[in-house]
Amino acid sequence: MTLRLFFHSDDLESNVEVLDCSPQQNEFAVVLRSTLFHPQGGGQPCDTGWIADGQVLRVVQEGPTIIHYVDRPVAPGMAVIRVDEQRRQLNSRLHSAGHLIGHFAESRGWKPIKAHHWPGESRVQFQPGEHPEELDRSIIQQGIDAWIAKDLPRLVALREGTREVSFGELTAYGCGGTHVRRLQDLGAVTIASLSQKKGMLSVHYHVD
Repeated sequence: MTLRLFFHSDDLESNVEVLDCSPQQNEFAVVLRSTLFHPQGGGQPCDTGWIADGQVLRVVQEGPTIIHYVDRPVAPGMAVIRVDEQRRQLNSRLHSAGHLIGHFAESRGWKPIKAHHWPGESRVQFQPGEHPEELDRSIIQQGIDAWIAKDLPRLVALREGTREVSFGELTAYGCGGTHVRRLQDLGAVTIASLSQKKGMLSVHYHVD
């Protein structure tokens, strides 16, 4: 089982132990005892960066183990790992913005069911609750802008083995992803469009 340092740390560099490195076609699969790299999953793209001199191309989760695919072999033993800061910041901003959209629409009677926090294609999908309110782009925009203006802090807790993330007084969501420390770290979040199909609502957004 790989220890997920990103669950409780925003560090982007650490000295960790390389347990295994095996060739996989044109890549090398590296297993670390602990990692700062977030794997692809939970609606969020993976981190990239470096393990020693090897460039991390992609990171995936296989059961309890996180596999780092790099462009060259890495020697077993201790090694410095570094997460690409720009990519991590963008992924964290998109994921946190998606949470805010989820919170707002949920407060208006919509149930979040799926989220995709990828650059250029970010969206949160909802199904109607018992009494869903009519939403438009400007209503959601005003709601999340108000929370960002309050600069709510990120709060992280572990409850019954599940990691939960919230901002200020907002309800916590079970989430294994990475997030901004405070909402003003989001910068500008833009609600780009809303679409409905078969009763399902999709909110499309981006960050600038």
